[in-house]
Amino acid sequence: MTHVHHSHSGADLSDAARSTMERSGEQWTPMRAAVFGALASFEKPASAYDIAEKVSQDQGRRVAANSVYRILDLFVGSNLARRVESANAYVANDHPGCLHDCIFLICDTCGQATHIDDDRLSDGVRNAAKKAGFAPARPVIEVHGRCEDCAE
Repeated sequence: MTHVHHSHSGADLSDAARSTMERSGEQWTPMRAAVFGALASFEKPASAYDIAEKVSQDQGRRVAANSVYRILDLFVGSNLARRVESANAYVANDHPGCLHDCIFLICDTCGQATHIDDDRLSDGVRNAAKKAGFAPARPVIEVHGRCEDCAE
C-alpha cells in the first residue's frame, strides 16, 4: 500500500527538518541549516561538492566538501535527506517525519530523481533478502529510464 503523507516546502520544510533533527537529540546548528537550505534549493540530486559550492557562495567563505559530507551523512541517518546511490548525490526529504525505504525513479536524460513510497515493493525486497539469509538494513531501489517530460 502506498503511504500518504504531508510534503513540506520552503520555510515549512526547514522547520520540519529542524524539528526532526532536534527530536533525534541533535543540534540544528547554523552550518547544518545552511547545508540543508542549499540541499533543498536544488531541483535535482546534488553532490556534496555542489552543496559546498552553494554554501560557500551564500556565506562568502569557503566551505569544504568533507564538512558537507559529514552533515549529509547525519541528515541521511536522521531522515532529512536521501542518497541517490548511483549518482553519489543527495535530495532533501520533503517529509522527514515519515521513514520509508528509498525508491527512486531516475531520468537518464535530464537527471531528475523522483522519490516514491511503495511499502509493498520495498517489503517484497526485504522479504526476498530475508529468504536468501540476508539481513537488509536499508533497501535502496533505483530505476533508471526517462521521466515523463523527456519521454515526450
